[in-house]
Amino acid sequence: MKRSLGNIIADSLQVSIGYAERLLKDVPSGRFARFAAAGGVAVEANHPAFIYGHLSLYAPKVLIQIGHPAPGVPDQFELMFSKDAICRDDVDGDLYPPMDEITSFFFEAYRMVSGAVRSTPDATFEQENPATGRMAQLFPTLGSVQAFYCGGHLMMHLGQMSTWRRIEGLGAA
Repeated sequence: MKRSLGNIIADSLQVSIGYAERLLKDVPSGRFARFAAAGGVAVEANHPAFIYGHLSLYAPKVLIQIGHPAPGVPDQFELMFSKDAICRDDVDGDLYPPMDEITSFFFEAYRMVSGAVRSTPDATFEQENPATGRMAQLFPTLGSVQAFYCGGHLMMHLGQMSTWRRIEGLGAA
C-alpha cells in the first residue's frame, strides 16, 4: 500500500492529538499553570499551560511552511511560550491565559495541520528545509522537519505532561 508523505505524517500527528486530549483528563483549571507538587514541594518543570502553549506555536509554522493558511497566534503566546521563554509557576493565576484559551488554540491549530498535511503533495515535503543552522542539518527537507514537529516534538513535550500528571497524583492518561 502506497501512502503519501503527508498521510504518514498525519497518522503520527493523530496519535499525538489523541494523547494530548487524554492527558488533560481530570486536570483542574486551577492547577493548569502551576508547577507539579510532590509531597507539597513544587517541582520546577514545565506545567500544562507552558507545554500546550509552547506546542501550539508550531502548528501555524507547519501550515505556513507547507503553503496552507494558518491561524494567527494569540497575542503574547510567542513571548510566553517560545523555545527561549522560561516556564513560571503561576501562583496567583495572572501570568498565563486560561486553560480553555490555550488548549482550544492548540487543538484547533493541530487539527488544521492534520488535514493540511494529508492534502499536501509529496513534492512539497521533498523541498529543502528553509531553516538554517542545526535545524537544517538535522532536518534537511520540509518533510523531515514537519515529521519532527508533528511527531517527536509533540511527544517529547507530552511526555513532560505525563510526568506532571503523575507528580500531581492524576495517574496515567
